[in-house]
Amino acid sequence: MARLSIRIDLGPDNQLGPGKVQLLELIAEHGSISAAGRAIGMSYRRAWMLVEAMNKGFGQPVVAAQIGGKSGGGAQLSAFGIEVVAHYRAIERAAERAASPFLQRLTSASVAG
Repeated sequence: MARLSIRIDLGPDNQLGPGKVQLLELIAEHGSISAAGRAIGMSYRRAWMLVEAMNKGFGQPVVAAQIGGKSGGGAQLSAFGIEVVAHYRAIERAAERAASPFLQRLTSASVAG
């Protein structure tokens, strides 16, 4: 079955797509940028760079990170970051519903051809 993938261009240097949203969801789940990166096979440096790019692109933090130390560091989504994920997933669901009949036709055409 064909599947729709959504990338939203919010500005010249600010895009939001399935990879960044998955990273945010994993940060929320694991409480750590490095653990989230590991969960999807991404280096800490790459994960951190993506988080920084999102924070800068949106003009406010999507992730609030705590510096490591005696009790260790960590990260969590900001209230805004939680909204970003929720809005992206809502857009994704709406687009999938709208595109479903067309995707089915494309899938049928590729199997028949």
